[in-house]
Amino acid sequence: MFKPQDHVDEKDLAKGLKLLMYDGAMSTIMGSLTGGAFLVTFALLLGASNLAIGVIAAAAPLSQIMQIPAILLIEKIRSRKRIVVIAATMGRMFLFSCALLPWFPYPELRIPLFVLALFLYNVMGSISGCAWNTWMHDLIPQEIMGRFFGKRLAVSTAFAAVLSLGAGVMVDRSMGPGGGTYTYSLLFFVGSFAGFWGVFALSKVPEPKMVSHQLERLFPMMKKPFKDKNYRRLIIFLATWNFAVNLAAPFYTVYMIKELGMSLGWIIGLSVMSQGINVLFFNIWGKLADRFSNKSCLTVAGPLFIIGIGLWPFLTMPEPHILTIPLIILIHALSGISTAGVTLCSSNIALKSAPKGQATVFLATNALVNGIAACIAPILAGALSDYLQNEQLKLDLVWHSIAMNSDRFNISALDFKGTDFLFVFAFIVGLYAIHRLLAVTEVGDVEERIVITELYHETRHALRSVANVAGIRHMTYFPYAIVVGALDQSKKSLHHIRRRVRRPPRPQHRRT
Repeated sequence: MFKPQDHVDEKDLAKGLKLLMYDGAMSTIMGSLTGGAFLVTFALLLGASNLAIGVIAAAAPLSQIMQIPAILLIEKIRSRKRIVVIAATMGRMFLFSCALLPWFPYPELRIPLFVLALFLYNVMGSISGCAWNTWMHDLIPQEIMGRFFGKRLAVSTAFAAVLSLGAGVMVDRSMGPGGGTYTYSLLFFVGSFAGFWGVFALSKVPEPKMVSHQLERLFPMMKKPFKDKNYRRLIIFLATWNFAVNLAAPFYTVYMIKELGMSLGWIIGLSVMSQGINVLFFNIWGKLADRFSNKSCLTVAGPLFIIGIGLWPFLTMPEPHILTIPLIILIHALSGISTAGVTLCSSNIALKSAPKGQATVFLATNALVNGIAACIAPILAGALSDYLQNEQLKLDLVWHSIAMNSDRFNISALDFKGTDFLFVFAFIVGLYAIHRLLAVTEVGDVEERIVITELYHETRHALRSVANVAGIRHMTYFPYAIVVGALDQSKKSLHHIRRRVRRPPRPQHRRT
């Protein structure tokens, strides 16, 4: 069952791709029922403090350090499927143990055991993920990689949206708005068993034989990705990007509850809407990535996501206003469109850029650096949020009448306080990450305008398939014209400036 194959034919590959889709659906069921708001609420009901919640949030990125021994393990055993199946099974057993904690006889030990079990679950996930990445790198042909993972992520996200909504309704109806610990235990039971079924499907997926090469010492091996100029640039971009995202993302729900006073129903509804848009755009981004390049798609999806982060501070000025609801709907729509492209293409570009036969060490090093960035960011953000909670930056637009000695109007043009500063910092770091992306090279890279044009046409095609109302299709005309027109105008302006700067001065002739 675990023996690698010398050659994977088309029949075995097709069977393996179907099983990977099944695994994706089962893993999503597990993640939806045991993560996010359900995980945090379960921890709070067990008696978790704010510090414990912070440790739980940092557990996943902190566990990425296990990528280092995972590299040696893969090179020694040389059976990635065996490592994935064993490590993933052990991880799901730790997750299953969390469901039993409400019956543990010593309440004071429930939270320490909960944190420990989640950390070990993430450690096993880190080891299996390292082996899974290089396994997929060798199994799936590069020409279909974008479309396949786009479809897999779309199906998985559709499952996540339906399950999150259904589980939320079940929790609300079980024991009031807060639910109960036993209800969350049931969610963890179901999620764990779904995870076991996913591992069973993975055990049937074929594995190509690893490319043989001379085994080297660990640290010289880990230096290779940094010696590769292009992959080093890719690592810097992905680490900076993950740092920016994790500065802001952990505080979205907190901001909506505390600053905007939104109900859980609104928050779940916005999340489901964003996931629905995700499902639509995963397939679109997958097609575009295969047709052009992952970098080209990232240069369009990345700025859309950063714009969404930049809009968060304007939801309150300083209190919620008439545009708060339209803005937050726009933010979640942009998030749905952009995260589909960023999630898909950032994974694919790391897979495609890793050299054949050395994918393990390249992908593991990339995951390790990204994990460190994702671990530092939320801890730093939490400390900054507490420090800046009583700080405020205001900019008012005032028309004052001297004759009447009164203000004709006073408009708050800018009002940042507390968490708003985190979004501003994340926006700035995100812009720098996009700048770092421009230095990365990939075969098939094209201009942003071409990708936007194709994105527009693919979106129109998708909308045509889900709605026959002409007005809905024509809604895409206006923003598209603005974006493409702005790109054309900015490029013309930049070209004109460069030409003026580089133009040599005219020689001056003296009159005789």
